[in-house]
Amino acid sequence: MAVEDFPRYPLLFGPSPVHRLDRLTEFLGGARVWAKREDCNSGLAYGGNKTRKLEYIVPDILAQGADTLVSIGGHQSNHTRQVAAVAAHLGLKARLIQEKWVDWPDPVNDKVGNILLSRIMGADVRLGSAGFGIGIKDSWQQALEEVRAEGGAPYPIPAGASEHPLGGLGFANWAYEVERQEAEHDVFFDTIVVCSVTGSTQAGMIAGFAGQDRPRRVIGIDASARIDETREQVGRIARHTADLICVRRELRDDEISVLEGWAGDRYGVPVASTLEAIRLTGRLEGMIIDPVYEGKSMAGLIDLVRTGEIGEDSTVLYAHLGGQPALNAYSGAFD
Repeated sequence: MAVEDFPRYPLLFGPSPVHRLDRLTEFLGGARVWAKREDCNSGLAYGGNKTRKLEYIVPDILAQGADTLVSIGGHQSNHTRQVAAVAAHLGLKARLIQEKWVDWPDPVNDKVGNILLSRIMGADVRLGSAGFGIGIKDSWQQALEEVRAEGGAPYPIPAGASEHPLGGLGFANWAYEVERQEAEHDVFFDTIVVCSVTGSTQAGMIAGFAGQDRPRRVIGIDASARIDETREQVGRIARHTADLICVRRELRDDEISVLEGWAGDRYGVPVASTLEAIRLTGRLEGMIIDPVYEGKSMAGLIDLVRTGEIGEDSTVLYAHLGGQPALNAYSGAFD
């Protein structure tokens, strides 16, 4: 099956917009930089990259007759906020396990930003004390059992929707969306820069672009501070997604590019380069990025352009995945 043959439930406004970042390009003095804005992709609770993934999962939710979406993330999870929005949109319940994945000393970390929005949308938010992990969590599986014991019909959505069998399809389709937008704007993006943690966003891109004719790099910037786990997961999901959409060749190891150096020592904790990237992007472009994901991928892009690792003849597409509501929980970093 090609990606367009899979059932898809519309949750987006349409193709997410692309635009040039002219002042950032001039400041860096190298490659031409554009952005594709998943933060502007939907009317559901500020959208984001997970909303695009959920378009391919919703048909299965409806086919199974589920009444409760069960997912997991940290206190400031963008993913659980988007699951809560989709549940509200479909008239379903959401049970969200929100764990202490980030060691950040803000006393309102579990009250503002993404978690506040999930509560406003009626989600049943359950706080937990377990730490960060991109794998399948026992607390999530326990929540599924609790919903069943209460007589509900739960639908499991793992962290980031990444370990879901259909989790890579949204960004495989994104790759074909980029190809169409390139034709509209008469441009070719030889390099894509994207944040990677649970992996299916970058993995879907890799699979989608592998089915196209023109070679390009998809550079993942690790924000997990667990580079080996993230790199393995990106590769595994990319190959699974490529099989789903019938890519007619094996993915090469050099297509699975996840770079370290900008995550810091702990997931979710901004470092100096993160805050510099957030301020620079805001000051030059009026484009707001977050301290957990996009600040780190933008820091990577900035350094890769400055050092010439991304050459001055390149045209780079920065994948803005959303996440700005979390800024409310990091106000102390900007005093």
